[in-house]
Amino acid sequence: MIFFAACAANQADLVAEEARKAGSEDVRQTSSGVEFDGTWETGMRFCLWSRVASRLLMALYIDEDTESDGELYESTLALPWEDWIDPERTMKVSCTAQSCSWIHNSHYAALKVKDAICDRLKEKFDGRRPDIDIENPDISFHVHIHDRTVIWYADFSGEGLHQRGYRDEQTDALLKEHLASALILRSEWKKTLGDGNPGLFMDPFCGSGTIAIEAALMASDTAPGLIRKRPYAFQSLPGFDSTLWDSLLAEARDRRQKALDERDIRIYASDISGRAVRIAEAAAARAGVDGLIDFSEKDFTAFSEKDVPEGSGFIVTDPPYGERMRVEDIDFLYTEIGRVLQSYFKGWKATILTGSSDLLSNIDMKPDRTNSLYNGGILCQAAHYIIFTDEEKAQLAEKAIEKKRIRLSTPLSAGAETVYRKIMKNLGRLRDEMEKEGVTCYRIYDADIPEYAAAIDVYEGKWVNLSEYAAPDYIDREKAEERLNEIIYATERATGIDIENIFIKERRSQKGAAQYNRLATSNRFNIVRENGLKLLVNFQDYLDTGVFLDHRPVRKMIQEMAEGKRFLNLFCYTGTATLNAIKGGAVSTVSVDASSTYLDWAIENLKINGYPTDIGNFFYRDDAIDWLWETYDRYDLIFCDPPTFSNSRDRRTFDVQRDHWKLIKAAAMHLAPGGTLIFSTNFRRFRMDEGILEKYSVEDITEKTIGKDFENDPNIHKCFLIRNKVRVSVPKKISYRTR
Repeated sequence: MIFFAACAANQADLVAEEARKAGSEDVRQTSSGVEFDGTWETGMRFCLWSRVASRLLMALYIDEDTESDGELYESTLALPWEDWIDPERTMKVSCTAQSCSWIHNSHYAALKVKDAICDRLKEKFDGRRPDIDIENPDISFHVHIHDRTVIWYADFSGEGLHQRGYRDEQTDALLKEHLASALILRSEWKKTLGDGNPGLFMDPFCGSGTIAIEAALMASDTAPGLIRKRPYAFQSLPGFDSTLWDSLLAEARDRRQKALDERDIRIYASDISGRAVRIAEAAAARAGVDGLIDFSEKDFTAFSEKDVPEGSGFIVTDPPYGERMRVEDIDFLYTEIGRVLQSYFKGWKATILTGSSDLLSNIDMKPDRTNSLYNGGILCQAAHYIIFTDEEKAQLAEKAIEKKRIRLSTPLSAGAETVYRKIMKNLGRLRDEMEKEGVTCYRIYDADIPEYAAAIDVYEGKWVNLSEYAAPDYIDREKAEERLNEIIYATERATGIDIENIFIKERRSQKGAAQYNRLATSNRFNIVRENGLKLLVNFQDYLDTGVFLDHRPVRKMIQEMAEGKRFLNLFCYTGTATLNAIKGGAVSTVSVDASSTYLDWAIENLKINGYPTDIGNFFYRDDAIDWLWETYDRYDLIFCDPPTFSNSRDRRTFDVQRDHWKLIKAAAMHLAPGGTLIFSTNFRRFRMDEGILEKYSVEDITEKTIGKDFENDPNIHKCFLIRNKVRVSVPKKISYRTR
């Protein structure tokens, strides 16, 4: 017999292992579940013991050559449905279809199959046929169509396998039983189950108790089917062997009793909500594991040493996230989770599930590994942490120091030595000058040696952002990788900055939405200083860090020009120009960008500098060009640094060379009398439109805005001061004649 076990995405490997334990020797993972061969006993044992699967189907018939809905009907009509159902019973038919050109509506296909079954049975039973019952049928049939292959199944498990039967009242945050089991099985705690004596287990955000209850069922070797309240569908199918089923139940009961007699089970569950704890206790009682779980009402953020059970163990938990809390409260909660874990749970391991992976950055620990899980339609991340003891941390630090010592004492390759000497030469030229100007973030290398093509920026003497320019296709990949490593080793040796703080990016031509893609979701920000301001930078999540270093002189110029001015920042990015305008004494600022991510970043930049974000400083999420045409305010100073190319969802593409004249005209309409527009672009071949040069007063100040660290690349950007031309009226000469 062939069975198909449906399961949530990314859980097929766990279900495949359950199929093997049920007795199958031929197991195949698919995109939507697990297919396996076996006997009736295999199927029944699987239903009894599966913790992760959601449903089990048994294949009845297969046709590999169906090409139309008409053929589907005829094929179904020819099958002996009288072997499975008679007119006295009710039924339901469902259908799924994949890669099938001849089925465009799975509901329609299910109706065709239902009609064929009923027509077949009317022929066999003198015009009588089964009634349809969508809610509670005696037998459910399912049809799966893939291209030309049709498989007719009988529902073997019936009610979802995840429905154990212990749920009654629930909290708002609901974690399904099979997902809770998958989370536990993904954790390191599962290894202790194999040893026969489960390790200490804790869920400090237990909610309605699902994780703790599923852990207790595992620890006591309790088959989920033993606590199931409703019968399985196979108990109503022809061929069901009640004697065999009774023996499987008896075997399961014996295994449970043996585990209870031999195992020391210590499971702790707590929650800040007393109502949640009471709901969890009642559910545990219905599951028959209430004596195995120590429930308590506790706030995890208020834990102290006395709240931690003796010994080391495992935390598996699902803290609140998303709409369940306010954003500021969520960030604080996850920060506190990290603090409590590192303060009181040294030597433990923790698995934390969240529907918002960004929150994990607040925990301030690096996960040992992660898994993706789906809770309903929400993609969740399960992050697994090792919480080191002080001794373990010291050992790891010693290993890191020794590893660095060996690395730094190893002679550089010839290529790395060449790059090292060039960086040292650049640093010798720049360090004193940058220190004199108070500059702490600057470029120290920019493809100075053509074979080693990378831009290297140092930040605060603590971090390096190394952007490798993508190698041409004709360069061997291994050779390119070797050269990148040589650049990294040379950079560490020259700057003295540990390799752990050298962040690598690859720069290649970006178009459309790809130019805004995140590289990671670390959400780790550092503070750097420039022109008397604090700026937030992120070295991991985006191609750019949040500060364009080549525009440092432009930002200083804005600060010097801004006193008493109304300032507008178009394509504001992270608001660094806005910060300089405020510092320079601007009476008001307006910042416009199409990205909510960058606007949030800009607002945080204002906050860390103590500037208001609600009075005098305004932020608008909008396409800059659209915003200019839809508003009427005038400004004394405007900064416009558009992307070279962008592909907005709301309008056609923007190309700075092709479209800059329209942008400049729209911005100039907002200049107050005597106002100045600073226009900048990083397009190296940029040429100002002749019409703009004629209509406005345009001054090319590029040379003045190139810092000493970019002198070897004078085309890094172009910068112009643009003003409306002043019209001077000359009075007409009047001549008088006398008589």
